[in-house]
Amino acid sequence: MHKSSLPRKRRALLLPGLAAAAIALLPATSSYADPQDDEPSLDELNERADALEEEYDTELVQYEDAQENAEKAQKRLDNVEDELEKYRKNVADLAAAQYMGSGVDPAVEVVMSSDPQDMLDNAAMAGQVSANNAERVADLAEMRQKREDAVEDADAKLEDAEELVEDLESQRENVLDKIEKYEEEQVPEAPEESSGGGGSGDGSIPSSAMGPGWDGATPRMAAIRDEIVREFGAPYPVGCLRPGDSGEHGSGRACDFMMSAGGASPSAGDRQLGQQIADYAQANADRLGVMYIIWEQRIWHSANPGAGWEMMNDRGSITANHYDHVHISSY
Repeated sequence: MHKSSLPRKRRALLLPGLAAAAIALLPATSSYADPQDDEPSLDELNERADALEEEYDTELVQYEDAQENAEKAQKRLDNVEDELEKYRKNVADLAAAQYMGSGVDPAVEVVMSSDPQDMLDNAAMAGQVSANNAERVADLAEMRQKREDAVEDADAKLEDAEELVEDLESQRENVLDKIEKYEEEQVPEAPEESSGGGGSGDGSIPSSAMGPGWDGATPRMAAIRDEIVREFGAPYPVGCLRPGDSGEHGSGRACDFMMSAGGASPSAGDRQLGQQIADYAQANADRLGVMYIIWEQRIWHSANPGAGWEMMNDRGSITANHYDHVHISSY
């Protein structure tokens, strides 16, 4: 039977299913647009960050989080795009089925082709089929919204990464001036007198403070380390050179001032001591040649002191998040 010759009642039953399928098959729309020439991709931002790292001979720790966030957002978007395509194909198959055979919605066809005695039983089956189809169409609509959200998130994270790279590039001259200054100076000037920081240091360097890589610290980092230990003491060993590390630990330009052992949370007293060390390094950063400090999942960079302490991504453990040690990197 040709579709146009279907009884009015059957055509009425058919229309809702066809309309839903037609709506579902419309092209997905979103605010997403292909990046313009003046909008760099994540790969381009990574290249610019790599160039700065090479020039500074350091890791741009600040950029790592922005890069990670952008990559995660793009991966989420890719996954949603894949799921959306599956849903669209599923609904497209349902719509195609409506134009096969009699051209009637599968749910309607089950009923209309039945013998009278089977009508009631098949009507229940048809109801279930219709409900399933409606659920699939609704799932597709929901997945489209997820795509919209994923696009917005990916765009925002990429914009954050771009702003950070631009900010780092704007600090370039300042950083290069510092590098030149501290390379010429070699070691920081000695403090005029003890700052009275309130730590437990007695002016000596106990052997218990000499942790892994102690002797591998550069002259500047060794001077920073020794000044802090003399001022505040060292309840746990201080680790410095770490061969193979891609950051300042690998070159001996960083030390970790441990505030606990075995990855445990510091005591209240040791946590207070860690804060005092971080504050001291920050207050004396220009004299000492401190590049940046990480403590309790926050970072402070001397090239941009106005930014203050900035939160970092959760790296999954007390040690990785720097809750059990103060990390200090030097120029």
